[in-house]
Amino acid sequence: MTIDWFTGTLATELVLLGMAFVLSAVIGLERLWHRKSTGLRTHTLVGVGSALFTLVSAYGFSQVTDPNVVVDPSRIAAQVVSGIGFLGAGVIFVRQNVVNGLTTAASIWMTAAVGMACGAGMPVLATAATVMHLFTTTLLSRFGRRLRPVPEDTVVVQYKGGREVLSEVLAAATSRGLRTSLTSTKTVETPSGAERIEAVLTFDSAGRRAQQQLLQDLSGIRGVVSVALADEDSD
Repeated sequence: MTIDWFTGTLATELVLLGMAFVLSAVIGLERLWHRKSTGLRTHTLVGVGSALFTLVSAYGFSQVTDPNVVVDPSRIAAQVVSGIGFLGAGVIFVRQNVVNGLTTAASIWMTAAVGMACGAGMPVLATAATVMHLFTTTLLSRFGRRLRPVPEDTVVVQYKGGREVLSEVLAAATSRGLRTSLTSTKTVETPSGAERIEAVLTFDSAGRRAQQQLLQDLSGIRGVVSVALADEDSD
């Protein structure tokens, strides 16, 4: 069975929409595996939605045959590109001069492009772009970290106000032989009105296992409310 990607049949449209679902879900799984806040569901919906908008733009108005009506299939696609920028901007935030979410925002933008490529009848191009995305966010990122003279990790620690736990946090990191520095601290308030202190720390990267062990040590300190690695998307 040969599929004509440029013929607006129902079977073709469903196949293209299904491919957008699969490829965008693959990107979402990669984000989920890296424990990013925007993961499987968001990327899948963005990819399928972009493909659907593109299909509607290409075939939804094919019945308009009036010679005075000009149908431009690229108009809706252009609006998708503009609209996805607002969604991507929503996952970027700055916390104490540390920018988070840039790579996740770029992956949402990439997912929209993959979905649009599927909707436009270019599944091979969409598949190639998905493979390039996975290569960039896995192997290429590891290669980039190795090029850094001194790899560092950033940890955000929140603890209860009034408790002198910062010195214990620093001691826990240095006890593992990691050079640690305090980047910044600030006071935050929870919805319940409780006071929290948020400290941003940087320390020498020592591998994923040592990283997880350090997070466990910090979480076990009395008074610590939450411990989280800052998003690697800061670059």
